[in-house]
Amino acid sequence: MKLLDELKPHFEKGGKWEKYAAVHEAIDTTLYSPADVTTGYTHVRDSINHKRVMSVIMLALLPCIFMAMWNSGYQENLTLNQMLAAGQIDALPGFSDSSSVLANVLTGAGMLLPVFLVAIITQAVWVVVFAAMRKKTIDAGFLVTAALIALLMPPTVPLWQVAIATSFGVVIGREVFGGIGMNFLNPALVAWVFLSLAHPTSMSGDAVWTAVDGYTGATPLAMALSDGTASLAAQGITWKSAFLGTIPGSMGETSALACLFGAAILLISGIASWRIMASVVLGVIALSSLLCMFDSNAMNPAWHLVLGGLAFGTVFLATDHSSAAMTTKGQWIYGILIGVLVVAVRVYNPMMPESVGMIILFGNVAAPLIDRLIVNAHIKKRKLRHV
Repeated sequence: MKLLDELKPHFEKGGKWEKYAAVHEAIDTTLYSPADVTTGYTHVRDSINHKRVMSVIMLALLPCIFMAMWNSGYQENLTLNQMLAAGQIDALPGFSDSSSVLANVLTGAGMLLPVFLVAIITQAVWVVVFAAMRKKTIDAGFLVTAALIALLMPPTVPLWQVAIATSFGVVIGREVFGGIGMNFLNPALVAWVFLSLAHPTSMSGDAVWTAVDGYTGATPLAMALSDGTASLAAQGITWKSAFLGTIPGSMGETSALACLFGAAILLISGIASWRIMASVVLGVIALSSLLCMFDSNAMNPAWHLVLGGLAFGTVFLATDHSSAAMTTKGQWIYGILIGVLVVAVRVYNPMMPESVGMIILFGNVAAPLIDRLIVNAHIKKRKLRHV
């Protein structure tokens, strides 16, 4: 801290390292709280700032991060133990006991942490570059966007692809619009969609969900949509295991329970909109229940809510402040639209089962129009009152 304070004058206006001020600020604000604080009656609504918001969101992500490490390791270790029992391999590598929480976490950490580090370093480079070009301060949010990108990835994703996807998500999804708060698309989802389209074999199929060479296996959502939920029982997958998250999938999306813990933190702190979360769930339940009335083999709402990335997307992605609807009625329309489209695409396009990310991006694009229509309708109604 003292060293950074001593170097600060050199990065201020007129200093010999003035053009690198963004780098100094990025390091200083990431490691420590800013020394300069606002005083007086300046906060109209409350005292929370963007950095505190990001801190709360990061806290809410911790259950998903722990579950990502444990379950990714568990899936690999479980597969290795099954292969050993079947005589397909001669011995197990270290930390491969699937019954050990520590072994699973250590194995999973070896998958998640490199992806997270690549995402945060890549993002930091681009944010500093744009801040220096604009001669503006560094925005908070490094950890959150990097964590979201890492949690959206399958455990086998190549690190160089993570770097490219993060670059695209941060630059095209946020920085070209002016930085944090100016973007209308969620940068983590932009990164995920880019990688899904540019390198689909790394993001989908049967070989990307368990980090064991030569092992293939579809996700429970893909199996349920192709063969019905009854087929999951043959694979030892129950609704409880899907709710807990002990199933194959993207590293941070499998556990609805972990997402519920995160939702509780976001709702209690007032960071996320309960209307968006509730309306997404309402849209899913409404359409899936309607489909079940006409087709007894259709996936029921309970399974829709725990399979795939729906829970994660509802809690952490659909509620993004910059890209979600802002008006009260607009949030209900926005959430119901996302929930209905998720079920419709899952049912009528089973070749693309994991479509939550793309649908939320569609919701992001529609959000400004939804808010505009709500505001215009309100203005029109007020004018009629004064006629």
